[in-house]
Amino acid sequence: MTFRCSILALLAFGASIGTTAAAKAGEREPAPARSAEISVLTYNVRGMPWPAARNRGTAMGAIGRELAQMRREGRQPDVVLIQEGFVGDMAKLAQASGYRYWVKGPDRKARPAAPLLGARYYLVGEGWGKFAGSGLHILTDLPPDRVATLTYSACAGLDCLAAKGAMLVHLAVPGLPGGVDVVNTHMNSRTAAKVPWSRSLTAHHRQVDELTAFIAAERDAESSLLVGGDFNVKNAPDRYEHDRPIRPFTVVSEFCTRVASCEGQPADQGQPWLKSQDLQGFASPGAVSLRPIRIGALFASPDTGGRLSDHDGYLVRYQLTWRAPAAQPAPQLVAGIEAPNPIRVATVR
Repeated sequence: MTFRCSILALLAFGASIGTTAAAKAGEREPAPARSAEISVLTYNVRGMPWPAARNRGTAMGAIGRELAQMRREGRQPDVVLIQEGFVGDMAKLAQASGYRYWVKGPDRKARPAAPLLGARYYLVGEGWGKFAGSGLHILTDLPPDRVATLTYSACAGLDCLAAKGAMLVHLAVPGLPGGVDVVNTHMNSRTAAKVPWSRSLTAHHRQVDELTAFIAAERDAESSLLVGGDFNVKNAPDRYEHDRPIRPFTVVSEFCTRVASCEGQPADQGQPWLKSQDLQGFASPGAVSLRPIRIGALFASPDTGGRLSDHDGYLVRYQLTWRAPAAQPAPQLVAGIEAPNPIRVATVR
């Protein structure tokens, strides 16, 4: 089921699950229950410049065209979270994809992160300054009405060359109480940072602390929260467990393993949250019930030219349910659905 068959159909055409009859004569009838679904893709596209990577312009264009093909087939993700969209060819991806809105994360002029304890590892990029922005982008057809960004204040090794951080975009969904806050992030790598693991771990812990504080400060308490990105936690429980007691969201793979079954989640994967760098998470406000119902992978099968990135795309479909006043008109979506006009770019400076 695609976005058009979920949020855009259920919200735009006012579908509802139904109403509950009053238990006693004379009681006010409960508000009707409404339900919708939203799908989120997080994808590290490896859009790095030469010599770190080669032929990324070709791959970025191919990713955009594949997203456009999904749109033509009615199965495009509702929200796409991009990491490592560093090269100028990110514009090719965004334009080709057909999404109406493209929101960019912090650029390299944002407040720079500082290497830990001074520039001790100068030969691997610490203390050089920023050569790239955050590489974070969000694509969607839902109208964004608020954007907040964060550049992490600590980094280690080669990661210091980019302004890694996080971005929060509030998506207005008329009729859905509070709308949706979407967070995209990319955290310090471990081996690829080319510094001792203890050093990159310290940077990662500080970034987790800052992400937690950022969400607490910028999230609308009345909004549903969806979080995704490249957390760089594969085979790294010391990274994953940091700040777990105060984590402001539930990790999807944990929920689908320990709490409730989700379509597509293997039952015998042990700890799937430690088998990928990429995570998604969610949190519900009081007025809306939110949970993942299906997970899957996109861009996972090699095509004739090989994989388009060194990551798979991680796709999660969520279900939202809420009570709407009986007199409230059917929700209407203001964003376009098919063949949008030239893409609108909301640039964060």
